[in-house]
Amino acid sequence: MRRFPRPNMRRVVIVVPSLFTLFNLFFGIWSMVLASRGEFYRAAWYIVFAGILDALDGRVARLSNTGTRFGAELDSLVDVVSFGVAPAFLIYQLEFATAGQAEWIFCYFYVMGAAIRLARFNLTQAGRAKHAFIGLPSPAAGMTLATFYPFTTTGLWQEVARYLPRHHTMQLLVILLTILMVSNVRYATLPRAGLRTARGLLGLATILFILSFGVLEHDAFLFPLGVAYMAYGVLRATILGFFLDAGEDEEAEIAGPIVITDGGRGGRGRGRGRRGGRERRVRAAPARHLAARRRVVSDYRVQVRVMPRAALLDPQGQAVEHALHALGFGDVAQVRVGKHLVLEVKAASREEALARARAMCDRLLANPVTEDYDLGVEAAG
Repeated sequence: MRRFPRPNMRRVVIVVPSLFTLFNLFFGIWSMVLASRGEFYRAAWYIVFAGILDALDGRVARLSNTGTRFGAELDSLVDVVSFGVAPAFLIYQLEFATAGQAEWIFCYFYVMGAAIRLARFNLTQAGRAKHAFIGLPSPAAGMTLATFYPFTTTGLWQEVARYLPRHHTMQLLVILLTILMVSNVRYATLPRAGLRTARGLLGLATILFILSFGVLEHDAFLFPLGVAYMAYGVLRATILGFFLDAGEDEEAEIAGPIVITDGGRGGRGRGRGRRGGRERRVRAAPARHLAARRRVVSDYRVQVRVMPRAALLDPQGQAVEHALHALGFGDVAQVRVGKHLVLEVKAASREEALARARAMCDRLLANPVTEDYDLGVEAAG
């Protein structure tokens, strides 16, 4: 009698962060459906729910060490919908639909800013430890825009509305959010909570303060909190501009992808690799500051053992070969299950060579054909 295979718990854990992301998308779509029906209050809070799920999916991925390139790309695509399109559609239906034929252009610029912000985030900060965001995060912008309507139902707004025309305030808010998302203004991340250090206790107190007022006085609290967060980044950048020279503040590193080209082409910073006797060139293209370019680099040989799914009936490796070609490994041929892919990369250390190879192989892990891979690094030559 054939025994049932054991459930792959690692595969289950990898799926969990993506489930948070997909529920984020669910609330973003539901918000647009409700906005189209005129239920603006519920639509606004569903965008806030999407923001909470967006904060949780990244933390779950980091805590379980199951972050993948697929998850990062999916998160960005979903964020464009939940914090770009959904808030813009809500505000259009609420404020701009009856204001004039050209008023929709404000919503277009907002969605454009959110898309550019997320694309830049993928290049500069995705998958790295962050002490600050470069530009206003799109979830913060989306939730600030969404909570405007619940704020207008409070007595505090009735006091403020005597001095601020609502329509022009809405236009100004959309313009400011768009500019701040694509700016280089730095915004602090959510503080880490802890009990052992003063910073951890301060972070815990901050989170408890936000949660308490966010639950008890959500209509009157969250929109002013979003505006205060916007102002914090601008004031911080203004004050630091008076005291710091250009470049003294924390510098962003833009890590380019590993580009795989023909073996017949040459170029600066390229190394040679072999797979099945075939020549290939691998160029690591990080756009870092000038000091990083003067590092001493060495050649490292990385062996990659790709393990297909157990249920894949592919003894000749055809599906794996096609997947590798689709992912940019055009010179790979005659793939067999269990064979090794050998690459030679230039790096300053064994750890850096391993990190570059892992970034390359994460593209395979995001592909439905392959499930996992093993890496081994040794000095070349």
